[in-house]
Amino acid sequence: MSHAATVRPGADEFAPHYSGYVAGVPDGDVTRALATQGDAMIARLKGLTEEQAAAAYAPGKWTIKEVICHISDAERIFAYRALRIARGDATPLAPFDEDAYAATCEANSRPLDTLLGECAAVRGATLELFRWLPESAWTRRGIASSKEISVRALAWIAAGHAGHHDRILKERYGV
Repeated sequence: MSHAATVRPGADEFAPHYSGYVAGVPDGDVTRALATQGDAMIARLKGLTEEQAAAAYAPGKWTIKEVICHISDAERIFAYRALRIARGDATPLAPFDEDAYAATCEANSRPLDTLLGECAAVRGATLELFRWLPESAWTRRGIASSKEISVRALAWIAAGHAGHHDRILKERYGV
């Protein structure tokens, strides 16, 4: 375990709109949070029927399947940004439009188990990336979405983003 994985990023390491995600991650090793959080969410969602997973809690809102796909898409992007910055790539990284991704992912045409399997695979890859980063990489900074961000912040954001959507699944979708 890297010592840096246990240090919550400072407010100067990420854009203010990520502060809720970072704050939502418990203190301690962020890789441990990533591991336990992913397993728990996927285990709980495995019990849904296809009909339940294709439902939204309100008109115009994403279905559970679309939320799962969104979690995977966003995590891939957070991990990609972390990899590029950790490896010293100073190229500014573009933003992404989550609504455009959700509109074209066709999650509702897929079996739930494939979405959950993909989500688990993405989380596994994210964990391996962060578990094996050199200590010096955690504090490297780059530009993503026109804002400065650290590798450490991206790990906490990945965990906090998934946790945010998991809470929405519990509170608004009842799962």
